[in-house]
Amino acid sequence: MQPVYDLLVIGGGINGAGIARDAAGRGLKVLLCERGDLAEFTSSSSTKLIHGGLRYLEYYEFRLVREALAERERLLKLAPHIIWPLRFVLPHDEGLRPAWMLRIGLFLYDHLARLRTLPGSESVRLRTSPMGEPLQERLTRGFVYSDCWVEDSRLVVLNAMDAQARGAEIRTRTGVASARRESEAWVATLHDGRTGKAETVRAKAIVNAAGPWVSETLGETLGINSRSAVRLIKGSHIVVKRLFDGDQAYILQQPDQRIVFAIPYERDFTLIGTTDVPYENEPGAVTISPEETRYLCDCINRSFAKNIGPTDVVWSYSGVRPLYDDAAANASAVTRDYVLDVSDQGGTLPVLSVFGGKITTYRRLAEHAIEKLEPFFPELKPAWTADAILPGGDMADADFDSFLAALRAEKPFLSAETARRLARAYGTRARDILKDARSLADLGEGFDGGLTAREVDYLRDREWVVTAHDILWRRSKLGLRTSAKSEARLQAYLDGKREQAA
Repeated sequence: MQPVYDLLVIGGGINGAGIARDAAGRGLKVLLCERGDLAEFTSSSSTKLIHGGLRYLEYYEFRLVREALAERERLLKLAPHIIWPLRFVLPHDEGLRPAWMLRIGLFLYDHLARLRTLPGSESVRLRTSPMGEPLQERLTRGFVYSDCWVEDSRLVVLNAMDAQARGAEIRTRTGVASARRESEAWVATLHDGRTGKAETVRAKAIVNAAGPWVSETLGETLGINSRSAVRLIKGSHIVVKRLFDGDQAYILQQPDQRIVFAIPYERDFTLIGTTDVPYENEPGAVTISPEETRYLCDCINRSFAKNIGPTDVVWSYSGVRPLYDDAAANASAVTRDYVLDVSDQGGTLPVLSVFGGKITTYRRLAEHAIEKLEPFFPELKPAWTADAILPGGDMADADFDSFLAALRAEKPFLSAETARRLARAYGTRARDILKDARSLADLGEGFDGGLTAREVDYLRDREWVVTAHDILWRRSKLGLRTSAKSEARLQAYLDGKREQAA
């Protein structure tokens, strides 16, 4: 007998995970299939910001900015372990946007948010402020405003975990090979990438959240001609050794009218990005080009006193953003808003496809997606995610610092660095890893960066981890501190556990 689901979600990025979570919480029987790891592609390749999108005001995207600012405030409360405030320094650069334009933009940015808990914008004299010390002396004035950081791939995993806790079935390394409408259901053939086995399931509706593959999934997998189109834009980032002291980030104007961020990253590094390059090739494992690397280095060298070059890059990553094609001539001007396209068969067996979107507004996108599907599921429960804390975020008053202090008091054998990393990654779920441990030895075999066998087992059992790369570059960024030898030992440990389970 073929399993029957209300909703088959194709794609395990932020939109697919968010929709699966919302739908499961409203009473639908949900299956999410991701052909790789959760957040393997676009959703782990962002600039890692929860923000309103200051530059979108130049393109009159007021609705998008207002919605994003509202979500920024909400998500900060729902996931205080993986989302936290940052202050951004915006230097005024003569010959680029005039100061009055920056003031007006920041005034709108401050006031488009109906509710605001983060500090508003203010002017800053860069030559007398510590925030100006890393910058070239020609930059004498600027502005400071607030936005938030997010651990992007962990946000995806937490949504998938909560979806599963509410009854959804999450299958990674499982692709949807084909699906066709029959009389009463979609009949989909799944392919298990690890075993090679095929399986057939039935679903009343499909959500196509395949990201860069959304058009391909519609046409080739589902056999549907779409009225909407996706525009692929590659964004690349570089990571260098830390360029400046302090917790502030920088948003730097460029002569081509783009902006580039320089953000404190993993304590010892600076994250720089992003590029916006039209992309027409296979959108899977993309890499930065030498031209993009040079461009990002030049962006830093225009504003910072310390110059960098390609040889200073310790790591880079690239992702392909599936933006809705609004026919804009400039890649940077393509809308970051989303379009939800529904195709049905006489009022039954719908397919909802997600075009565009940004990580900040994923929760509202999911709500809107379920609203679009409501006519097909009249017994749906009401919207619920606006106040639903994500796994690990249930800290008193959303106070991360107090939680971290309590965790360190409970487990004094942890180094300050490891305690903070565990608290940031898992929030209150860190206690599920540490349990009754009284020493590091109780946590089992150790790997680089403070990773232990106990944590690896948790990730394998609870977070769909299969490979060392899943752990080192998506569930964490410990890859920046892990030797090739330690990575091989970690993979051997995972392989051994899998053989034991078999």
